[in-house]
Amino acid sequence: MMWQDIVFLVGSMTSVIFLYPTLRDAAARVPRATSIPSMLIGGVYSMTFFTLGMEFSALGSFSACTMWSLIALFRAPDDSSLFDTTPLPPASEWRSLLAARLRGDDTARARAAEEDFDAVSNSD
Repeated sequence: MMWQDIVFLVGSMTSVIFLYPTLRDAAARVPRATSIPSMLIGGVYSMTFFTLGMEFSALGSFSACTMWSLIALFRAPDDSSLFDTTPLPPASEWRSLLAARLRGDDTARARAAEEDFDAVSNSD
């Protein structure tokens, strides 16, 4: 057994330990755009370690892959989309906001904040 095998196992299991509270917290929301790539990386690492004869590292990476899979399944926001589909504002608005910020103009920031503000009360 190589000592590197144990080092990778300890690293992977440490990440599993740190991910466990996220999986237990019902209020946690982790975007699928974060959890799915992390799950895929863990799976690829697991297969790679296994082909190198590093079974303990493969087991650790597979555990991290499994944890990210569970997070993607149970802790993703309620929408089923992988990416945010909110339409972006036209490029002309981006350019004017960027130019105002570069000049240090606070009115552009205030105007952008007003547009983001929901004036309708959420109370019943």
